[in-house]
This record gives sequence, C-alpha cells and structure tokens, in this order.
Amino acid sequence: MESIIEKATIIAKQAVIEAGNLAKGKFGQTYEVDYKGVNGDVVTEIDIMAEEIIVNTIRKHFPSHRIQSEEMGDDRKDSDWIWQIDPLDGTNNFAIGLPVFSSSIVLLHKNIPVLAAIYEPILSRLFFSTINGGTYCNDISIVMEDNQQSNKLSIGWIQGHGVQNDSNAVRLRQFIDLNSKRMIRLWAPTIQWCMLAKGDLDGIILFNSPGEDLLSGVLMVKEAGGIVIDFDGNDFTGSEKFPFLIACHPNKKEVLIDLVNNGLGESML
Repeated sequence: MESIIEKATIIAKQAVIEAGNLAKGKFGQTYEVDYKGVNGDVVTEIDIMAEEIIVNTIRKHFPSHRIQSEEMGDDRKDSDWIWQIDPLDGTNNFAIGLPVFSSSIVLLHKNIPVLAAIYEPILSRLFFSTINGGTYCNDISIVMEDNQQSNKLSIGWIQGHGVQNDSNAVRLRQFIDLNSKRMIRLWAPTIQWCMLAKGDLDGIILFNSPGEDLLSGVLMVKEAGGIVIDFDGNDFTGSEKFPFLIACHPNKKEVLIDLVNNGLGESML
C-alpha cells in the first residue's frame, strides 16, 4: 500500500497543479457559465476542462481505481481505492472574478483518506497530506498551534448548497457572527480547511456540507494536529451522509462545542 500512496502522491500533486494553473490562466476571461441544481450553484467550462486533466491523469496511472468527481459523477468501478475530485472548488468565486478558488484531490483506501492535495493557484500554494505523514504547504511542514490570545475566535463557516436559509443554520450563523472575532465564508471550503491547518483560522463549523471537497480538507487538518468532530463531540468517521462538524485545535474543542450548542439552543439537540 505504501508504494501506491507514494506514487499517488506524486500524481495527485501533478494533477492539481496542472488543473489549478489552467484555471488561473483562464481567470478573468469570458467563458460559458451554466446553472446546476435549484440553489444557484454554477459550473463553467473551466470546471470541465480542469476535471478532464485530473481524471485523465489518474486513469492513465491507476486505471483500476474508482473515481468520484464533482461534475463527472461516480464511475462506480469495483475498487478499494477511491479518488474524490473537486476540480474547481470556489466556482462561484471564479465566475464573478473573485480570486479565491482551488483544485482538490483526496484518495481513499477502504473509505479511509490516505492522501490529499489542494492547490491554490493564485498564490501558487500546494497543500498536501498523507496519512500519518503530516501536512505540508509548498514542502514546508505545517503544525497547528493553539496561539489564540483573545477570547474571540476567527471561525470559518461552511454550509452545503442545499442548506440555504435553514432556520437552524441561520440561527447558528448569526450567533457565531455575534460571538466571534469574525466569521469567514469563502465559498471555497478547501481553502478554509487549509487556512485552519496553517493556523489562519481558529476553527471551522460545517453545517451539512458533504461532497468531494470535504475529506481532502479533513485530512489536512487532522495531519496538522487538529481534530474533526461532530456537534456532539464524537470523532468524525467520514461515513456520515449529512455531516455537521467542528474542526479546531484539540485545546479549543470545548469552546467550539459550547459555541455550537449555545447557538443552536434546543433546536437540534
């Protein structure tokens, strides 16, 4: 298995950089934008082009592996190895000219994330993690530190496209906004996970946001020394169909659980 992970790490890095640089080169240009679903999410021709780069690269080197990708869907191959791909995380940002987007890959073995690569092309930052191997940004090791001196925390908020104005989500968002130093919503979840891993955020609260952009960030945070738990404080296993999560430094666990519980009141408890 180690030899596969070593080879897959090289391939994943290569693929996200190539896809990300494609997006960077097309950023700010005119291209086709389509709406998908009923909640205003968009897809561009750049998503498709970036996806083709990543999928074709993986299939060339690992033809027997299963692939689940944001736009292509699931090829449903029978394999213990599953690649989850978000070729352009932050498409809405990309489409309106906001330079906050990334390309993301995570590889699972028997449903356990074993490597992840996230590339932020505007800043030329490559984040990668391997199971029990740590987290790196441009080959420099990242270790999450509990260096917050204030009682007010900077919290990243992530919610699924289907959440919209769910009353519990609205209540919790407002409470976090009023009781934190700042609440950040980037609409590019993988970048927020990387920000937490490198210490630019104090925590992430995720409200029912499954998808191909989730487990790459979870591995980044865990391998940097963070924890990812559900709203009850249980370790996140990755199997939850509708994830409600808290991610932070272990020392902030109780603070973040209290923040969520106080924000929700009795509504979801």
